[in-house]
Amino acid sequence: MIVSTDGLLHFEDREFCCALGKNGMVSSHAKTEGDGKTPAGIWRLHYVMYRSDRRPCPHTDLPVTTISFSDGWCDDPAHPDYNRPVKLPFDASHEKLFRKDGLYNIIVVLGHNDNPPVPGKGSAIFMHIARPDYSGTEGCIALSERDLETVLSMCTAESYIRIDM
Repeated sequence: MIVSTDGLLHFEDREFCCALGKNGMVSSHAKTEGDGKTPAGIWRLHYVMYRSDRRPCPHTDLPVTTISFSDGWCDDPAHPDYNRPVKLPFDASHEKLFRKDGLYNIIVVLGHNDNPPVPGKGSAIFMHIARPDYSGTEGCIALSERDLETVLSMCTAESYIRIDM
């Protein structure tokens, strides 16, 4: 699947609208924590997380797990768990994955800055549900829930995403 700067995700013969970082896109080498930019590059789709209290399990060949109230993601570049899932409460800066707004009812964890994580080069880069107006993200890729479900149904364990600038 390919994402282009015009806010379109292309997968097989389909095209889907998507939201990108509120401050545009940036090369992965220039990505910094909190810049609000989507990192360009080729990223594996590692696994899917979803809110089982709000929706059924997405149909996909990717590994799937549920999101609980105690799930978070470390975004503190000075912490050893930077850009990794953590359990709450957590003493360093983090994102809560169990959100009220529904944007994280489905999360696809992308392989950006994770092998190993480089402090300050961006964390919690996901594919998730978009706001109704497709307003910009903090650096993630966001699709409508229906489109995200469709994309996931087409994925295999070898799927990746290419974000082009």
